[in-house]
Amino acid sequence: MPTMEEYAKQPREQRIARLTRTADDLAAAIQGQSDAVLSRRPDAKNWAAKEVVCHLRDTEEAFGGRFDQILAMDIDPKLGGPSADRWAEERQYLRNDATEALAAFRKRRQETLAFFARLSPAQWEKGGIHPVRGRITIDGFLTLMAWHDDNHLDQLQRALQGRA
Repeated sequence: MPTMEEYAKQPREQRIARLTRTADDLAAAIQGQSDAVLSRRPDAKNWAAKEVVCHLRDTEEAFGGRFDQILAMDIDPKLGGPSADRWAEERQYLRNDATEALAAFRKRRQETLAFFARLSPAQWEKGGIHPVRGRITIDGFLTLMAWHDDNHLDQLQRALQGRA
């Protein structure tokens, strides 16, 4: 899997293409899988496939909120939010329906892609202050999202195979 730095070197269209494929890749991976398989964690530390789908759904919503905040501010806003593991616990990912989570992710991802299509060149360079990554532009978020999708698709495949 490419590193974040390798994704950053890709043309914007290639990173957007990665985002465009993700919902279909998720659907193909979970199709025909039982709820028991989708809910099985490979170990006590790693997520089940269902939790990965829910995480992608919820982070897509969070990305949208960050983008709205970035565009609304004249200065770089400080960005934050709860940890992924906290969301998984509080939102009870293992009780969610994976197909419904995928449908919500697909809808949110379509909204994200439509948002990207409307951006002006200057808007791509607007940014915020990420608590871990420092200043990150909307173009940087696109890079992060492409890497994030591949990272979690790989995690989902391993979970389906019972591997951490």
